[in-house]
Amino acid sequence: MQIAKMSAAINSSNLLGEFPSASQVLAEIANAATPTESPNAETNRIQLTDSHCHLDFPIFDADREAVLARAQAEGVERFLVMGISAAQWPRLFALAQQYSSWRMAFGLHPYFLRDRIQNREPTFADFADDLALLPTFLEKGALAVGEIGLDATQPLFELQVELFKKQLHIAADMNLPVILHHRKTLDKMLPMVKKAGVSSGIVHAFSGSYQQAMQWVDAGFRIGVGGVITYPRAQKTRAAIAKVPLESLVLETDSPDMPLFGNQGNRNEPADIAKIAHALILLRE
Repeated sequence: MQIAKMSAAINSSNLLGEFPSASQVLAEIANAATPTESPNAETNRIQLTDSHCHLDFPIFDADREAVLARAQAEGVERFLVMGISAAQWPRLFALAQQYSSWRMAFGLHPYFLRDRIQNREPTFADFADDLALLPTFLEKGALAVGEIGLDATQPLFELQVELFKKQLHIAADMNLPVILHHRKTLDKMLPMVKKAGVSSGIVHAFSGSYQQAMQWVDAGFRIGVGGVITYPRAQKTRAAIAKVPLESLVLETDSPDMPLFGNQGNRNEPADIAKIAHALILLRE
């Protein structure tokens, strides 16, 4: 048991070390804004990360190199790219071998379950091979199991629950953090995560209350902060993020989705992490 706990701490440290908290990021921004006598431009360079994106999606095929170049020009040095389906995992892994700045997570996303079988609704049995294959891909250097979770706005909710529970147990068995997708399911997921023995990860695209956020923080999780905080109408989420400790927040874009306010309908890119960071600074003032 002690060895398992130690391994879990190491794997969590890998994720959180590669993708630091907003506290560290905002401190770097403040330091970069401070005049220095050093002539070296690298001294004040801000090092940013995108803890949640989908850069393997075909929408980036035509200009992926340019997208990465724009992100790196803004100081974004690492990208955590999500797995969404077993059919997609090999493509994600192959692309991650091409880009040293990419880190990987593998999982079954609730939004894409219907894509598993054509002409009928899938059942849990249809995912048996996928679940058996998941540990093999996770052993290829993945930092987390993800993107997994529950989405009450999507069909096949009972199937979502079955697959979520199974993936949580895989994460617990392999002592890996999880990257969680949620829609109207934060309170349902938390006891499931605790029961499975998963004690770290990131709640992606958080959109709950301050009380809900702190329940997840107390369970060992960080809260994913993205473009939603740039929307004036997102009052509940903005109020929560304004109070959650900065060390419990982590920056993300969800590219190509979740564009910032004013850019609705356009593709999101990791370069916008810098804008999200500055939006967070304004929100915390």
